[in-house]
Amino acid sequence: MNDDYADWQGRHIETLLTANNETEFFAALSAAARELGFDHCAYGMRLPWPITSPKLVLVNNYSAEWQQRYAEKGYLAVDPTVQHGMKSVLPLVWTESVFEGCRDFWEDARGHGLNVGMAQSSYNAMGVGGLLTLARSHEALSEAELRKNALKVQWLTQYATEGMTRLVQANKEADTPSLTAREVEVLRWTAEGKTSSEVGQIMNISERTVNFHINNSLVKLGAVNKTALVIKAAMLRLL
Repeated sequence: MNDDYADWQGRHIETLLTANNETEFFAALSAAARELGFDHCAYGMRLPWPITSPKLVLVNNYSAEWQQRYAEKGYLAVDPTVQHGMKSVLPLVWTESVFEGCRDFWEDARGHGLNVGMAQSSYNAMGVGGLLTLARSHEALSEAELRKNALKVQWLTQYATEGMTRLVQANKEADTPSLTAREVEVLRWTAEGKTSSEVGQIMNISERTVNFHINNSLVKLGAVNKTALVIKAAMLRLL
């Protein structure tokens, strides 16, 4: 690790991880991106819950016109950088071939001054996925620039994901019900495939008491059945 990388990292790590809200977070992220030579940056985070419609968090400093256009055209569904980021953590540099299957999107983006760019994804231990996109209107990315900044972009994406996850978790904690130690133990055994009768034998309590704890947990988490309950509790890291 050279002095340039260590200095750059040191100046940005605290602001990313201690931001009190999304505004402060994105100010820190965009400042780091500018130092890497990019006028625009966008960060998207996909949480693993709810399972059927995972929550998305999107922040960027694109023009208002492009943000509106992107939303109106539903470009999120066809953006190849997003599709790549969901399958790989390898960096993706914008090229003509990358946008081969969505020429209208590519021409539209360039029409809004987004000609040069790259994307880098990351995933953390909670299953949260993040995608950082860096863009500018001119000066193609050279091999030398890519080699010089590769580690910085990877690091920035990972810490962006950790920083934003912390903010989302902080906002969610007030809305997340707590389970008692007994309820957690019951759900852990249930997650192992044990029936209420078997859980009762393992915990030395009656089957009725096991079902009492399960019913309490169903109400607390708003789940419709035991399967959904265990999945939701696990996704909320309550187990």
